[in-house]
Amino acid sequence: MNLEVVILAAGQGTRMRSALPKVLHPLAGRPLVKHVIDTAHRLGAQLVHTVIGHGADQLRARLAGEAVRWAEQREQLGTGHAVAQALPAVSPDSLVLILYGDVPLVSEPTLQALVAAASTDTLALLTVTLPDPSGYGRILRDAAGAVVAIVEQKDASSQQLGITEVNTGILAVAASRLADWLPRLSANNAQGEYYLTDIIGMAVRDGVAVVTQQPANAWEVQGVNNRQQLSSLERIYQGEQANRLMAEGATLADPARVDIRGTLTTGRDVVIDVNCVFAGDVSLADNVEIGPNCVITDARIGSGTVIKANSVIESAEIGANCDIGPFARLRPGTRMADGAKVGNFVETKKTVIGPGSKVNHLTYVGDCEIGARANIGAGTITCNYDGVNKFKTIIDDGAFIGSNTSLVAPVRVGKRATVGAGSTITADVGDDQLAVARGRQSNIDGWQRPTKKQ
Repeated sequence: MNLEVVILAAGQGTRMRSALPKVLHPLAGRPLVKHVIDTAHRLGAQLVHTVIGHGADQLRARLAGEAVRWAEQREQLGTGHAVAQALPAVSPDSLVLILYGDVPLVSEPTLQALVAAASTDTLALLTVTLPDPSGYGRILRDAAGAVVAIVEQKDASSQQLGITEVNTGILAVAASRLADWLPRLSANNAQGEYYLTDIIGMAVRDGVAVVTQQPANAWEVQGVNNRQQLSSLERIYQGEQANRLMAEGATLADPARVDIRGTLTTGRDVVIDVNCVFAGDVSLADNVEIGPNCVITDARIGSGTVIKANSVIESAEIGANCDIGPFARLRPGTRMADGAKVGNFVETKKTVIGPGSKVNHLTYVGDCEIGARANIGAGTITCNYDGVNKFKTIIDDGAFIGSNTSLVAPVRVGKRATVGAGSTITADVGDDQLAVARGRQSNIDGWQRPTKKQ
């Protein structure tokens, strides 16, 4: 049978105390429900149905690019009612996996085992045994150990409340069985809702075997109902990412102080200091060193490159053996060739820096092409924007730009050319030329400084 996934994401999440729907709150930089959607696709689901309700327009807008089919639950009448909203679009020949938009960390192996255990004649239910089962529906078994029903906490007897095996809500079942059972659900319970869990009893009565699986870690099925739980899952997720990096050969100065909000791949002998954040898709080659307090987003960094403290890198490509920072900012479109250097308090944007070139101090270069072995002095500015349009500056191989220079684009500085410190360059400088463009100095004898009037 083909696999289809139904994700329940219609709840308001009042305990979050937020205008943002609960499932759009970020964990590791992605909405909670996005983690679930991604997992569903990795499982090979033919279709992913997402049931939305509260904040439906916000979810559609935020997840506009996702390969999901929307179903809307206009009234919040329980989990069984929510699944029923998606069922008309589900193929009757498929196997349906029910997931939850606020349970983001359930793993692929756990779900693969659950799906493998389900069939037309078998309902597979994910349960977990907790030391404190408060708030969860309890798994009821007969004397032979077979599952016979699930009882919600509000409907449980005092004896049933002592059961520690609980329902996660995650299950896999044939679509044809759902089509039979969902219309038979009743709202005759303490909540006045149609519980999806009631299909367990129906399965037992119809002779469908109920088999259970448990996750490797209880936190996989932990849901988010408030910001404290969100924070707890964030730390769990980051801890798992840190363990993965160290297992792959990276050294983390403090695994508790590295955040990965996307995908981070590392080569051998990478060193990452404290308080670093990696977002989007980041790749660090062998022997890269990242200093403390760096933020790196969507970047590829070549082997042997050193990024010093407090640097910010976004959408950049860095070659091998480069030296960056401290306090450098590389904005989108920056490309550094092997052996290039960007020093402290330097900002680059849409700039190519050639092999061995140096942009050392207190400088802004934007919309710029810098050749090989050029030297850009402290305080240099490329004046690339006239308030409407951007213009390019080209600095050829071996050029030397003196400190405190303004290069008014469009302009070109030729090979091995020199620009004197303090110049404002508005015209091209040829190869091997010296350009000096500054006011003539005047020294006035006997100058009296002004004094304040009494």
